[in-house]
Amino acid sequence: MSLSDLTPALLVLADGSTYHGWSFGALGTTIGEVVFNTGMTGYQEVLTDPSYTGQIVIFTYPELGNTGVNSEDEESVKPHVKGVIARNICHRPSNWRSTQSLPDYLKQYEIPGIFGIDTRALTRKIRMYGAMNGGISTSILDESELLAMVQAAPNMKGLNLVKEVTTPEIYEWSETTTTNWEFNPAAVSKTDANYTVVALDFGVKRNILKRLASYGCRVIVVPANTTAEEILKYNPDGIFLSNGPGDPAAVTEGINTAKALIDSKKPMFGICMGHQILGHALGAQTFKLKFGHRGLNQPAGLQQRVEITSQNHSFAIDPDTLPSTVVEVSHLNLNDHTVAGLRHKSLPVFSVQYHPEASPGPHDADYLFEQFVLEMQTARQTSIA
Repeated sequence: MSLSDLTPALLVLADGSTYHGWSFGALGTTIGEVVFNTGMTGYQEVLTDPSYTGQIVIFTYPELGNTGVNSEDEESVKPHVKGVIARNICHRPSNWRSTQSLPDYLKQYEIPGIFGIDTRALTRKIRMYGAMNGGISTSILDESELLAMVQAAPNMKGLNLVKEVTTPEIYEWSETTTTNWEFNPAAVSKTDANYTVVALDFGVKRNILKRLASYGCRVIVVPANTTAEEILKYNPDGIFLSNGPGDPAAVTEGINTAKALIDSKKPMFGICMGHQILGHALGAQTFKLKFGHRGLNQPAGLQQRVEITSQNHSFAIDPDTLPSTVVEVSHLNLNDHTVAGLRHKSLPVFSVQYHPEASPGPHDADYLFEQFVLEMQTARQTSIA
């Protein structure tokens, strides 16, 4: 593709920084919080993860789109990012599963992208000054005009974006991890466990639901505003709190529901946003990280055990606000020592800030799904006894 075939695009950050590049994907203008992801693979899973709602993603890996896109790697029904920033773009993918190029995929869903940017310099700026709003445009190439739009946009802190991505209706999920791709013998051994799990959907990824189903769970997915009373009518063996976008402190309905569900003493498991909401329900507070954690190789652990984890979050639990008589920290992010896991001291309630289902990423933490099943098994045996 020659330069004459390319459409100019402009990127402006809220601090006034400007970057000129070329358009790929849809034409037009988009505004969002600019964040970066350090993963070398998995761009399609990132694009379709509902947790990225409201954000423009910088991919630090310099080549994007080489393997195209396919239906198997989607984490939801569509991409949720506001825009994409890349160094180089592949317009002719080469992979046996590819059904479409990345530029065509973004164009289909009307998502603008810009490439030809020095993503190393841009990432260093975000690391230094923090995540901030930005805008990509092919139609507004006047820097001051686009900057005014960016600075008028709301900040991520205080935004409840869960309502934009939660399921509008209750449904049951039964699809498991593809047999040829199953990587954990422990999951195969529990396929007949037959435990009912109600998943509170704050923006859930498909592969979380697949891992629960792979461990033998009947999964009922409910909207984020479902009350504890409605959830308990299903007489679930366990309750799952999903990942999701935005500021967890703003998801007051979910926090109130989680508080009531803790009182039910049923096994509970939270991931990412679910972890933060569980923290709020237990009395803790969250704060916004400078630039967040987004990548596939974040080390997490405690007491001589380390897991390499997939992470994607802007907020973290403030350890100084945790009620130490009720809950304990089970994992730390070993890069910055932020809270990466919680465990209730007397109830079968636990959560992690990272993504044990990966997709993309390593499978070090898949045992947490097995742990959830074991908690449900123990609770059922106790109730029978």
